Amino acid sequence: MLRGGRIATTARSAAPASRRTLATAPVPVELSFEKQAPSAGSGSSRAPLVVLHGLYGSKQNWRSLAKGMAAKLERDIYTLDLRNHGASPHRRECSYEDLAADVKAFIEQRERLSDCVVVGHSMGGKVAMALALGGCEPLSKLVVVDIAPGVGKVSPEFQAYLDAMKAIDDAQVMSRKDADAILAKTEPDLGVRQFLLTNMDRANPSSPYKFRLPLHFLRNAIDEIGHFPYAPGERVFEKPSLFLKGAKSKYINSRNIPIIKQFFPDSRLETLDAGHWVHAERPKEFVELLQSFCKEE
Repeated sequence: MLRGGRIATTARSAAPASRRTLATAPVPVELSFEKQAPSAGSGSSRAPLVVLHGLYGSKQNWRSLAKGMAAKLERDIYTLDLRNHGASPHRRECSYEDLAADVKAFIEQRERLSDCVVVGHSMGGKVAMALALGGCEPLSKLVVVDIAPGVGKVSPEFQAYLDAMKAIDDAQVMSRKDADAILAKTEPDLGVRQFLLTNMDRANPSSPYKFRLPLHFLRNAIDEIGHFPYAPGERVFEKPSLFLKGAKSKYINSRNIPIIKQFFPDSRLETLDAGHWVHAERPKEFVELLQSFCKEE
């Protein structure tokens, strides 16, 4: 369990943290999103949640759970497509600074989000942490699901997925079954394959399926996804933060838990009996933890 004294301020900088010149400052893109609302008349005064998916994910993956979250937490839930994912714009630039700038613009452009809780899973968790540490005044609480603020090489399977998706595009498949057969050569787990194949679409019934993901941009950015824009001691986010770990996952571990504490002093760690996709494997417990955390003063 991580716990520290809460100081409700925005992120503070312990050292100069700008990593770009003005000429290369992030240029935000307009993100695609969905909003799930609670029942009529409830939740109007409660801080909404902004949800950020992981690598190769989209707002679509959260749709069912977000509906349940809106009802249980009695507040609006906004699920976003990060750049180069889902229906959001494609750009070559996709560092965590770029991704966080997109989310910051989304939040700050909406009066309803003047006080909000940001929830991020995996890559989306790193985006959420970069957003908090970079300074986003409306962000009042942070929830990070099964990822830590560290630098590490992206697992080899993520590169392999890109290769498999390109092979599917090149094969010009006419059915999801054919696409699944190609992907099965790389990924034996049906659930993972189904998750990846949610990114496929086609213009009309006579056209082949293609991935919506800009595979060429993601291929060039795969190493960047393993990075993190800040070093321990460089910035601190002092508002309440909740980290959720899957007991069967190694993304949060004994080596990086102290680093979490350095960046997020008012944080606590909860563990659920799950793998990396904590929210999908333990949705009831996940939502209950969110509910408890959001109610805390």
